[in-house]
Amino acid sequence: MPTERPAEDRPNVIFILTDDQGPWAMGCAGNPDIRTPSLDALAADGTRFENFFVASPVCSPSRATYLTGRIPSQHGVHDWIKEGNVGPDAAPYMKSETAYTDVLAANGYLCGISGKWHLGDSQRLQHGFKHWFVHQRGGGDYNNAPMVRDGELVNEPGYVTNVITDEALKFLDAHHEERFYLSVHYTAPHSPWTGHPQDVVDSYDDCPFSCCPQEPRHPWAIGLTDRCLGDREMLKGYHAAVTAMDADVGRILKRVEELGLRQDTLVIFASDNGFSCGQHGFWGKGNGTNPLNMYENSVKVPFIVSRPGSIPSGRVESAIVSAYDFMPTLLDYLGLPLPAGRNLPGVSFLPALRGEKLPRQEAVVVYDEYGPVRMVRTVDWKYVHRHADGPHELFHLAEDPDERVNLAGEAAYSSRMKELKGLLLDWFARYVDPKADGLTIEVTGSGQVKPVWA
Repeated sequence: MPTERPAEDRPNVIFILTDDQGPWAMGCAGNPDIRTPSLDALAADGTRFENFFVASPVCSPSRATYLTGRIPSQHGVHDWIKEGNVGPDAAPYMKSETAYTDVLAANGYLCGISGKWHLGDSQRLQHGFKHWFVHQRGGGDYNNAPMVRDGELVNEPGYVTNVITDEALKFLDAHHEERFYLSVHYTAPHSPWTGHPQDVVDSYDDCPFSCCPQEPRHPWAIGLTDRCLGDREMLKGYHAAVTAMDADVGRILKRVEELGLRQDTLVIFASDNGFSCGQHGFWGKGNGTNPLNMYENSVKVPFIVSRPGSIPSGRVESAIVSAYDFMPTLLDYLGLPLPAGRNLPGVSFLPALRGEKLPRQEAVVVYDEYGPVRMVRTVDWKYVHRHADGPHELFHLAEDPDERVNLAGEAAYSSRMKELKGLLLDWFARYVDPKADGLTIEVTGSGQVKPVWA
């Protein structure tokens, strides 16, 4: 149980969430090519987690897990939401869920969102939000983007990253004297990698892109790979999208400083899923291959937490944590209770935010799912099980961190594979809601067209 914190002692919260940002796509993560001075400064002022895993390697289910603390086979969002975002058929995919924003709103926070929602019914205020400016669908062209303002469908002129930031700044200016929570959810650096500020694109003309080797085409590669693999213009566009977004993160942090709120504001930065720009021979995330994949670049994301005077600065945390731990940790930090009766799989990693060792750090295990594909990941091993017929994968990450040698099926590793498979089956048996079980729903990576309850 969290320690109850008086309401006046609870900080504001800004959660900045990007779309398709690989764990390698920050300067502070060791990338010498990409320019992210604002994120690097945020990491210097806070703690950067180098082993943060999402619950699913694609946007909508991952975002639903951040919001609810529940896995896809509990909340029922299993793929990116293809239909039911706007219009007469808009579907509230999250109608039966309790979000951490519901808890914050019930405890005096004014909650606002600017940017990507992509969890169904984008035209309606929900889950404690009082300020609602969201993308109609979840992605698309970066200029003249389709947005929802006051419930109306509009096309907002300008570069959408700037549009999202401008709205966030308006929210801060209007509500800085109240206790607030603000989601700033960028569509960057999701495709398309065109339409970005030309001066930023051109600034990458001579970049070696050493962190994005264009490897031979993966035998499972589909989709974006065919038109992007080996294309320097696509690499320039992806990097430009990140750098332009980083500049706007800087604008937000500057405004928080100007308002005198920096020490009273918890700032969190993350991505909804990872991404490969040619690594392993494909462009994409979990649905960048067929069968779906669980490569590290798909399931790991950047994650930074900063609040001067409260969160240790300049610290890199190596503990393995998951997005299903995010809600328990945030509410624990704020001294607010978890919603009851939700069978939440996550645990708070608040000690890591204090610079302390997590009690579970030595034997930590994280899990992932994407429809028929489920993963168990320990410090040294990863096992990927594809129901029902495979192919399965076993990687000894301690010796093979790039996941090049699949040991599944080798007699010498049969006991290890059996052990990890047992962990995986037991864990999902404990948490899966049969009505939302991803193994009973056709999930191919091509999008979800209706809620499971429909």
